[in-house]
Amino acid sequence: MKRTTIVAGLAMCCGIGVGLFGHGMLGAQQTTERRTVILTTDLEGMQGKELRIWRTEIGPGVVGTKHYHPGIECNYVLEGSLILEREGEAPVTMNAGDAQCARPRQVLVPRNASTTAPYKSVVFLIAEKGQPLAIPVK
Repeated sequence: MKRTTIVAGLAMCCGIGVGLFGHGMLGAQQTTERRTVILTTDLEGMQGKELRIWRTEIGPGVVGTKHYHPGIECNYVLEGSLILEREGEAPVTMNAGDAQCARPRQVLVPRNASTTAPYKSVVFLIAEKGQPLAIPVK
């Protein structure tokens, strides 16, 4: 009886561990939205302005954070497809090779159009020096 209880307890602990690990992996896949800054530089002849370039990666099926950028933001799609909801406009689907720009402070919601493939882009922002890449909106 004691041996059965110990085996059952070990099996339950292993099951809980595997479940937590699997849940963590699933959660990581579902909430992936990452920005990696490539370059930040002053713009010569444009006092107080800077150019920022970064790479955006959004996991399969992920809806990105509702946000805006403090300056003109232009996006070039490297891989995958994105449904971009822009405040005051109809949603736009962007595919690899497509590009678009958003007005300063235009509220955006990016959504990976695929549930199986990642979305990747290069983004360019011209804004006042020292501004954040994006400002979340509630």
